[in-house]
Amino acid sequence: MTSTGTTAPPPPGVARLLRPYAGGFAAVVVLQVIGAVAGLAPLLAVVELGRTLLAPGPADEGHVRDVVLAGAAGLLVRLLFTAASSGIGHLLDTRVQLSLRRQLAARLGRVPIGWLARRRNGELAKLVGEDVSAVHPLIAHTPGELVSAFVVPLVSLGYLLTVDWRLTLITLIPVLLAVALVPLMMTPTRLREQKEFDAAMGRISASVVEFVQGIAVVKAFGGSERAHGKFRSAVGDFTRSFYRMVRGLSGVAAGMQVALSPPFVLLAVLVGGAYRITGGRLAPADLLPFLLLGLGLTAPVAALGHGFDDLQAARRAVGRIRDVLAEPSLPEPVRPVAPEGHRVELRDVRFGYEGAAAGHEVLRGIDLVLEPGTITAVVGPSGSGKSTLVQLLPRFYDPTHGSVLLGGVDLREVGSQELYRRVSFVFQDVRLLRASVADNIALAVPHADRDAVVRAARRASIHDRILELPRGYDSVIGEDARLSGGEAQRVSIARALLADAPVLVLDEATAFADPQTEQAVREALAQTREKRTTLVIAHRLETIPGAMEGEEAR
Repeated sequence: MTSTGTTAPPPPGVARLLRPYAGGFAAVVVLQVIGAVAGLAPLLAVVELGRTLLAPGPADEGHVRDVVLAGAAGLLVRLLFTAASSGIGHLLDTRVQLSLRRQLAARLGRVPIGWLARRRNGELAKLVGEDVSAVHPLIAHTPGELVSAFVVPLVSLGYLLTVDWRLTLITLIPVLLAVALVPLMMTPTRLREQKEFDAAMGRISASVVEFVQGIAVVKAFGGSERAHGKFRSAVGDFTRSFYRMVRGLSGVAAGMQVALSPPFVLLAVLVGGAYRITGGRLAPADLLPFLLLGLGLTAPVAALGHGFDDLQAARRAVGRIRDVLAEPSLPEPVRPVAPEGHRVELRDVRFGYEGAAAGHEVLRGIDLVLEPGTITAVVGPSGSGKSTLVQLLPRFYDPTHGSVLLGGVDLREVGSQELYRRVSFVFQDVRLLRASVADNIALAVPHADRDAVVRAARRASIHDRILELPRGYDSVIGEDARLSGGEAQRVSIARALLADAPVLVLDEATAFADPQTEQAVREALAQTREKRTTLVIAHRLETIPGAMEGEEAR
């Protein structure tokens, strides 16, 4: 086998994902360090003023003025540098989010289509939208907050130790209590509850998307109660998982909040300071720096604690993004081989979906030959493996055993671009892009001129309807072009006809189509039968276009 990419690359770590932006993060950290250290200047200025004013005798006006100016200068530097750090951090965040979305889009464009088919629309929408947005705290806030959480306490501790090391240890008691509670937020039970919360959030997002997309059909067939029930069930699961997570974290979070609160910090400093002062081991004026810097000691840690949930959510979101970016691409041949002709052959094909029960195969021992110029119909009930069979031809999946050949060449030896030039497909579930009708028809042949697009639309019997749209072929789907299900199906058929691939796959393409659409398919296939290999899937033989008129059906 000459294909590559059959094994998944190792999941990219956070450092690897963010490595291109190392310079920006360094700038954020340096600016934040300068701003954080400068932010201590006003507090130290107040301490020095207190000592100066409380000292016996008249105060030195020049010294007082210099202290005030130093404090004001420190405050100005803090404002300027922290603002610059925050601004760069948020600009960096937009660049990282844009890069992640581009990487996800590129990866999703290269993974096997079968992998995408097994995911819900809401799941993928949440990944590209909400999960990428959840990285915001990790990029825009965490670097600065981490710097403040370490730099400010370290500088403050260094200064306080020079004043009185015993009272410094007493001042650290609230911080130590808060830090001691952190492991309780990271227990396996808490992590499992957070994971269940994320899963419930994903289910509710998917159920909302499915409910909104299918509301018209649901109401038309009187199934609104069942649809509402499914949505309510998802909401109930979310509520229960959210309650379990909050119940588990609330006690620990409350304890950390109390330990780091200003009243508790001041109480610890005042009790310890009073003991030291009454014992004659500390000057009253020396209590002032502990009252001021003690609060500064805990404030950054408290801020980091308030963002703990966001950081956890960001970490889990990065994990899901990493998993998708690590998903293996569709294996591509090292030396692509061009098929000779368009005869399709399946040799002893077996297939089982990834994650299915061991030994369970949807297809087993399939041998089939599709000759050029024939229409082959595969008919059977739901769940019999028809759709799985046809999805092997455009290589949405690779068989787990055996081979699928086109023009005598195993599909795994054919480059994807060459394959999709030779195989086109129309499915029951029509997906049109939010683009012009002409662009939707020319999706597989973007260089096609307008005349070719119009000819394909005429053959699919959708030309007249397109002309009725406000801007004709330039009307945009979803804006000024509203098409019925049958009309959208005809657009997809026109797309396949314009591609003019020698192999055409129709998977339930007319199962729910109107008579006009079904007739359009019949006529289009009849016009191109001599030069095309066609495989059609349906539940019932009578829905196969042309199958009752002499074509090969099996």
